Amino acid sequence: MAIEIKVPSVGESITEVTLVKWLKKDGEYVDRDEVIAELESEKATFEINAEQAGVLKTIAAEGDTLKIGDIACSIDTEAAKPEGKAAPAEIVAAPIKAAATEPVAAPKAIEADVKATPVAAAIIADKKVDVKTVVPSGSNGRIVKQDVLEAINNPGRKPGVELFGREKRTEKMSNLRKTISRRLVEAKNTTAMLTTFNEVDMSAIMDIRAKNKDKFKESHGVNLGFMSFFTKACCFALQEWPAVNAMIDGEGIQYHNYCDISIAVSAPKGLVVPVIRNAESLSMAEIEKKVVELATKAKENKLTIEEMSGGTFTITNGGVFGSLMSTPIINIPQSAILGMHKIQDRPMAINGQVVIKPMMYLALSYDHRIIDGRESVSFLVRVKELLENPALLLFGKDPVKSLLEL
Repeated sequence: MAIEIKVPSVGESITEVTLVKWLKKDGEYVDRDEVIAELESEKATFEINAEQAGVLKTIAAEGDTLKIGDIACSIDTEAAKPEGKAAPAEIVAAPIKAAATEPVAAPKAIEADVKATPVAAAIIADKKVDVKTVVPSGSNGRIVKQDVLEAINNPGRKPGVELFGREKRTEKMSNLRKTISRRLVEAKNTTAMLTTFNEVDMSAIMDIRAKNKDKFKESHGVNLGFMSFFTKACCFALQEWPAVNAMIDGEGIQYHNYCDISIAVSAPKGLVVPVIRNAESLSMAEIEKKVVELATKAKENKLTIEEMSGGTFTITNGGVFGSLMSTPIINIPQSAILGMHKIQDRPMAINGQVVIKPMMYLALSYDHRIIDGRESVSFLVRVKELLENPALLLFGKDPVKSLLEL
């Protein structure tokens, strides 16, 4: 008996997906609940599991666009399970065979899976050539002397790319990339976007991290990063300036008494923005753990639609890629986004003296339809104040003034 495996529903607004990859081959025996394919919607990547054990019969091809409910494959549940497992035997045998054919005289600098003639290997070891930059031209993918000399004489050249080559290729745009493109254009066309800038002295935060990072990791099992400081500061500022945490709802404005902070993460298939729920109620350690959890899921394409839905305010960190200053685009339907940037030592005038300080530019892009200039600038100044005086993050105000109820 053959059962049909259909594309499952993954959200109310999603009507079609793309079959990215078959993880099991046509005609291969699969066990029940084994992952057999990877699908991609406009918001996330998810997997299809085998509903029963049997022999797989693929129907859709990789790259096909399927509607919810379409048949992706079938499984012959009456097919007998093959005796033994050939795959593990091959995995064990392959390295043994490779080791037997590897030149005995190859220097230790050559990786075990790299094939090279003795002369080529000697030059690689002597000149400390990165074998990844060498294009093998010998039989069976073996590196010869001329290959190494070519790599030495053409440093920085990408392997396999001909000089003055003019090749080009066209790839199908993924559903996720289509969604990113549509939303970015929509944000530019439907919001009155404006950006205000400021800069923050990161000395205090960097000192705290340097003094406490080891103890923090020992106590909480996670590194003390910058994101928890910025998230805490934004949560205090958002509650003081609620318009920055609001969004347009039809002809009204929807305000939130909580802070669901979206964090922009660069995933293998594009930018995703998972959400830290009720960040205003989380501790520094809880924020850092949530950041690591969401970032890991993003890199492994395991974020759910629920984890990327909602959010009242977004933080994006272009500084990890070296950006000194940029204008972030609002993550609609939100009304504002904070852009972090690279920390760079710059000369600053402090009490009439020039002092070198680790400075970071901050950029707040906001929808001017519901956020006025006073609110946006005051919000960013408040974030700057909290970051330059981290003790304020405990109460949201000066501890002494809090004690004196001033």
